[in-house]
Amino acid sequence: MRTDPWALIHAERRALLVDVEPLTPQQWATPSLCAGRTVRDTLAHLTATARMTPPGFFLKMARAGFRFEVMTAREIAELTAGTSQDTLDRFAEQLTSTGHPPGPDESWLGETVVHAEDIRRPLGIAHSYPAEALTRCADFYRRSNLLMGGKRRVAGLTLRATDTGWSAGSGPEVAGPMLPLLLAITGRGAGLTELTGEGLPTLASRMG
Repeated sequence: MRTDPWALIHAERRALLVDVEPLTPQQWATPSLCAGRTVRDTLAHLTATARMTPPGFFLKMARAGFRFEVMTAREIAELTAGTSQDTLDRFAEQLTSTGHPPGPDESWLGETVVHAEDIRRPLGIAHSYPAEALTRCADFYRRSNLLMGGKRRVAGLTLRATDTGWSAGSGPEVAGPMLPLLLAITGRGAGLTELTGEGLPTLASRMG
């Protein structure tokens, strides 16, 4: 029986809050794995997603001239105004929210897990994600090109997790732990050193 995705999302938000509460100003300013965003920016983006509604999304997109990056930048600027504690408090207010932009619940599980690792990995913070959360995110992103471009990135490759029973695709193999595989599917090159296989050069060439 699959876990309610919102139970997984809320648990991962709470775990992330515990990890980022003690960050120093220098750590908040560390570049995240999310290109062009600091750790603080990425946490603000998670907050923006959690407080969004479908009608609110379309309204803000219209105000941004239907430019997604402009809308996102405005949200981040709003949620990083003030001190880092203010940004942290705004995230804490959304821990149990089920708000989100248009899209399937599985995409918001992916958003939560991937961006949490965008924050943790550059800071050297290790976290044990539930295997179910990782495999569900990987299955979602490998089938979708929306925003992350995962489907194009892993086309023609077999992906095999060495720490779970998960595998998917066909073609030259890329193998390794589930978390680095998920990072690679979503275009993060940070986990490539933990992967092996004849398909790895192809996957590496598709990062970004």
